[in-house]
Amino acid sequence: MTVKPSRTPGSGTDGAATVPAARAADMAVDGADPTSASRKFLARAALVTASLSIAGSVLGLVRDQALARLFGAGSDTDAFLVAWTVPEFAATLLIEDGLALVLIPAFSMALARRARGAAGDPVRALVVATLPRLCLAFAAVAAVIAGAAPYLVQALAPGLPDPELAADCTRFTATCVLGFGLAGYCSAALRAHRRFVAPAAIYVAYNTGIIAAMFLLGGRWGVRSAAVGVAAGGCLMVAVQLPSLWQQLTTRSRPPREAGADVEERPVQLALVAAVLLFALCRQSQVLVERFLASTLPAGAISHLNYAQKVAQIPMTLSLMVCTVTFPVVARALADGDTERARRRVQRDLAVASCLVLLGMCAVIACAPQMIELLFQRGAFTAADTAATADVMRVYALGLLGQTLVGALVRTYFSGGRPSWYPVGAMAAGIAVTSWVGAASVGTCGVAGIAAANALGITVTAALLLAGLRTRQDSPHSVSLHVRQVLTELSRPVRAAVVATVAGAFAASRPDSPAVGLAAGCLTVIAVFVPLAWALGPAGPGAQGLASALRSVHTVTRRLTHGRSR
Repeated sequence: MTVKPSRTPGSGTDGAATVPAARAADMAVDGADPTSASRKFLARAALVTASLSIAGSVLGLVRDQALARLFGAGSDTDAFLVAWTVPEFAATLLIEDGLALVLIPAFSMALARRARGAAGDPVRALVVATLPRLCLAFAAVAAVIAGAAPYLVQALAPGLPDPELAADCTRFTATCVLGFGLAGYCSAALRAHRRFVAPAAIYVAYNTGIIAAMFLLGGRWGVRSAAVGVAAGGCLMVAVQLPSLWQQLTTRSRPPREAGADVEERPVQLALVAAVLLFALCRQSQVLVERFLASTLPAGAISHLNYAQKVAQIPMTLSLMVCTVTFPVVARALADGDTERARRRVQRDLAVASCLVLLGMCAVIACAPQMIELLFQRGAFTAADTAATADVMRVYALGLLGQTLVGALVRTYFSGGRPSWYPVGAMAAGIAVTSWVGAASVGTCGVAGIAAANALGITVTAALLLAGLRTRQDSPHSVSLHVRQVLTELSRPVRAAVVATVAGAFAASRPDSPAVGLAAGCLTVIAVFVPLAWALGPAGPGAQGLASALRSVHTVTRRLTHGRSR
């Protein structure tokens, strides 16, 4: 077997996947999947995904900095952010929680059938059966959104000062439905093949397109340039993945037939697609509730909420990269009928993701003013905007653990490639809570009331999803968890997070310099959270998961440091 390392930068070496990692991935896909090789590959895949995710997040911050510097936090930015609702929905439906939850199990099943020597090539047959129809659907939806842009703006933000500008921006951003749809399809197929470099790079390409458009066209087109950048970024997301996907579909040799029973062939079910899309729509409708309520507040409210969310969501995004890498492993385990292996993997992922997001949440709450001042306070973004955004971000960050748990738990419901309507009901209940609490509090608390409603609603959804797993029965296509053990493991880092946040906020407030305060606050958070979470972990039945989580954090940190030193 000849293996060529990738030349994509961002892994700490000259390639994002080393020869041993790529060979381990090939062995896993072909059915060998030795335990040691698989663990090494997953660790390196997580490191690559982390590196490129961090790069994408940094560029996202640069994008938001450019937006704030060029256009401030006024009515023009509010108009663009209403149009930004389209790519936010499209990303959730077509890249993150939508197509991935449908297609990764489908491709995993096709790969399992290929590994057992099924007639023809099940992977290529799946692509032929699904990709042309999805392309037509994406293009049709994009055309409808562009044509209905004025009505959409009126429905999303009836109190917006400049609805015509928002409609113009929406016509440009509507094109991302096709771009994001194709990008999400490529990402799902590549991740099922254990190829993570190109999918992890899509937000680097996307944000690069938006930043370039704003600086090249901003002087002539104003905030419309950012909407043009969304369209260009969607095309770049597809372009960075096509070479890798083409190679997987055209050059992979047929593996030898495995012993054992063949895997059942199942087409992608319409009920599964409907359940996943409805869940993703319900989850993303939080944005609709927030912007609808914020449109009734003074100009800049939508912008303050947007900037706060973009910064606060970074820990959640990075914590979920663990689940992104391991979701194909869970789906493949269920395709092979190994529910116990899938359960262990999911519970370990929950422990690791929770520790990571809680550590980030502590830093966000403790150092919110310093973060916002350093990131955005320049040009048209004033000190008053910094204070308002920091206050909102602290409240919004209270829901980060719920956001992470929802993102991790929903994969458990859909990893077997079977429809489940329970997540839709749980998400709908969370949206109801968000809507009721937000409507009741926006008049007295303003944007902070909207952020609090968001945090409460998503936490309710996370609790319902976790409770639902306790009553599920194991089958070859589903996973149930030891819910009591999961809750025990969660309680320990949560207690450590409370102490670390208080200590970090005190340390960050002492220096006059925001840079020094941010450094002092973050270092204090780490110095308090890590040993305290470790000290709370050894007692009780949940110790193994928490210890595994902290060891994983230490391993990733050590690898990142080693990579930089080289």
